[in-house]
Amino acid sequence: MERKRPGKGIYLLPNMITTMSLFFGFLALVWAMQGQYETSAVSLLLAALMDGLDGKVARLTNTASEFGIHYDSLADLAAFGIAPAVLLWQWQLQQFGRTGIAAAFFYTACGALRLARFNTNSAAVGKRFFIGLPIPVGACTVACFVFFAAHLPAFVLAGLPYAVFFLAVALGLVMVSSVRYFSFKEYDFLRAHPIRSMLVFIFLLALVISAPKIMGFLLCVTYIAGGLAYTFVILPRRNRQLLRALTPQDN
Repeated sequence: MERKRPGKGIYLLPNMITTMSLFFGFLALVWAMQGQYETSAVSLLLAALMDGLDGKVARLTNTASEFGIHYDSLADLAAFGIAPAVLLWQWQLQQFGRTGIAAAFFYTACGALRLARFNTNSAAVGKRFFIGLPIPVGACTVACFVFFAAHLPAFVLAGLPYAVFFLAVALGLVMVSSVRYFSFKEYDFLRAHPIRSMLVFIFLLALVISAPKIMGFLLCVTYIAGGLAYTFVILPRRNRQLLRALTPQDN
């Protein structure tokens, strides 16, 4: 069956939600420049929420369009590529001078490359995985780290600028990498194990509610580390097992 291509019309509802995502990204940029770092981080999280809704609304209402795809990509670059980089620069990276500018720009440039690759290769990759860390997850990691850093012990804070520098570069690298990350767009496992899935969801929700500023960042790190583990440990092991199964055994 031929896959239906997105229409060329301009549909109001999903693009309004995309505009809200862009608006929160713009607010994050303004508040970062004003030194309101936690407020900027909250705005980034709200932008990510809006970004997650616009595509779902477009699919549910059958209003997906080429215009919406390109508009969403431009909004993502502003909200999740530029705003987090400015937040990192204003917060900690300016202590490194030009090197800090380079690290912030590296994050933005890698985010732009990630979006370009997604727009050109999404049909070939499939829905189960993202290739490279999605740029909204990168922005959420930055936002959650701003909250997480407030709970670090005093003796660690001296090294905070270096941690932020590493975070900017590391997030940029995983965004343009070939690491596979689960997209959660296919729900076969959830449907096959509904009770387990619900228990895991309740457990994670309880953790986030109990300590949101700490658990938010830890969940982002877990997602990033999970993609690395799947790509470099689990997937090669499966491939070796499959190769052995397909190789004729000598008697």
